[in-house]
Amino acid sequence: MVEFENPAAFFLLLLVPVFYFLRYIKIFTGITFPITLGDWNGEFFSFRHNSRRILSFLASAMAVVAFVCLITAYANPVAHNQKKVYTSRGSDIIFVVDTSPSMAAKDIAGMTRLEAAKKAIHALADENHGDCLGIVEMAREAAVVVPPTMDRDIFFTRLDSLIVGEMGDGTAIGMGLSCAAFHLEKSTAPRKAVVLISDGENNAGSINPNTAARFLESKHISLYVLGIGTNGYVPIEYVDPHSGHVYSGYMESEYDSQALSLIAAAANGAFFNIETLTALSNAFASVSKNETVVQSYIVKNYDTEYYTVLLLFSAWAFIIAWFLRRIILQEVL
Repeated sequence: MVEFENPAAFFLLLLVPVFYFLRYIKIFTGITFPITLGDWNGEFFSFRHNSRRILSFLASAMAVVAFVCLITAYANPVAHNQKKVYTSRGSDIIFVVDTSPSMAAKDIAGMTRLEAAKKAIHALADENHGDCLGIVEMAREAAVVVPPTMDRDIFFTRLDSLIVGEMGDGTAIGMGLSCAAFHLEKSTAPRKAVVLISDGENNAGSINPNTAARFLESKHISLYVLGIGTNGYVPIEYVDPHSGHVYSGYMESEYDSQALSLIAAAANGAFFNIETLTALSNAFASVSKNETVVQSYIVKNYDTEYYTVLLLFSAWAFIIAWFLRRIILQEVL
């Protein structure tokens, strides 16, 4: 909310119409010396340069803008803001996101599976500001690309930069779950969770996903498995980030929810079959509800002043008006 600490300053804006009224009645007008040029019995000379009139109008407009900014600065606008500062820990949640080529299939509300997953993660992160969120990117290999953090700018920047094929072709679910587990194992958060988003069964890596799931349960880390995708022929298009080759056409999707549901069962977790955007939203709503932790926080107030910015803008407007009058139009003030 923006407030003016000296609102009475705006009464000075009345000087603008007063000034132009005085100019209209020939007060405060510049001194002019009329000169008539013409041939004997011919037409008199008249100056019809439209660009000069435009520049003169622009100079006057900039002078008015500069004066208005100066008065507004004198009124001292201040924006009052509030920010929550959490004094207790929330949940630690790591998203294990599949970026294998099949995640480029467009069968979730016209979006690719990866795009739909990003959108849902954005929604959950926006609602849970007190939670620490992290990302494990998984395909043929797996790696923690964002350790659990409350910094949403860092989290969203890396989430949005995830691309299909970045970690190769394959689905190493066991490695992805293990990366998340090792980062959450020693966390002191009151609740810890791993959210796996994948459309395939484990076909890469040296760690069995069921073994990783049981390890999560032993460390009291909740597991949510979101199997995203549909069966049949689905459109697909993506650019291989390594070769630059464009893949476009249709692929036969052999999405098997049974293998993913068994992984969730091994950790005594929850499995969600995702074929629509609504189902994806409902799954994330369930994650948010189950992992919500009541946190204490304090509210900090901070102000943003615009006095200096308006003064600089006013100075630049005055300089432009002066430049147009003295240098371009060569008027003597």
